[in-house]
Amino acid sequence: MDKGLKRGLTAAGALLVLAACASTPAPKGGGKGPAPGAQADRRLESQAAAFESFMRNARGIDASFANPAAVAEGLRIGSGYEPRQLEAGMVAYAALAALQEPKFVAGVRKAAQDKSGKGLAARLAARPDLAASLPGADAGAARASAALYRQGEALEASGKRVKKASYDVQRQAWAKVFVPDAKARLTRVKQISSAGYRPAGGDQAQLYSTLSQGGKRGGPPSPMVSRGLAVAALTVLGESGRAGALMSEPRSGMCVRVAKLNLYQCLAAAGPYYEDIYCLAQHAMLEPAGCATDSVRPIRTAQR
Repeated sequence: MDKGLKRGLTAAGALLVLAACASTPAPKGGGKGPAPGAQADRRLESQAAAFESFMRNARGIDASFANPAAVAEGLRIGSGYEPRQLEAGMVAYAALAALQEPKFVAGVRKAAQDKSGKGLAARLAARPDLAASLPGADAGAARASAALYRQGEALEASGKRVKKASYDVQRQAWAKVFVPDAKARLTRVKQISSAGYRPAGGDQAQLYSTLSQGGKRGGPPSPMVSRGLAVAALTVLGESGRAGALMSEPRSGMCVRVAKLNLYQCLAAAGPYYEDIYCLAQHAMLEPAGCATDSVRPIRTAQR
């Protein structure tokens, strides 16, 4: 890898903080839907599936690259998310995870029945952080945080394997050949990215199978998790139509957009095939993985 590209990749990598965690096995068996009476609408499920599907497919990228076609296939999978869609998918995924928590669902219903429950939906739509004060919110947030973090750590483990492969593969002659028509390759990657999520058979079943793993991750809810809780609460209240403005979270949104831009810049500067593999690992796998794990961390406030 030439020195100029290395410097560029080092600077880009410094933009994101990646969590160093162990891999979690893929879910087995069928999943279950939200807690009784808390049915998510199809739009929310589709948004969550866009996130789950990308993370699942990306972590399935085979690190045993044997030829240029394998590199192209890896890039096809790794570039298969549209940043705004993935951002909304993270919120939706957190919401569906919270809806798996019976204590939270029951707590939202109880809050709606109290005297202070009048106008609850409007308050949550305007101030999603208020969802953290609802009865059962701690349990719902812990489940949502665990679900997002688990997705990130699994993709990170796969990204590390692919990154290692970008160095190991340099012993093979084909990997040191410069990519022909690199400009067209970058154009294809951008087209795939713009197309975004395309539903596939079994995505919904896989979504709920993954969510059914459960698990809890404690601590105060992050802005991403708070939005997920608020969307989940609106769903329980039958007010999911108010959730549109909550499907974006600035910190995580910037994270996935920077990762995508880094991928484009890396590929624009890359030469031989092994550098394409590096770009794939660092910017299409490790950085999106870091976005997911970082999304559950609360914002730290300066202490006086």
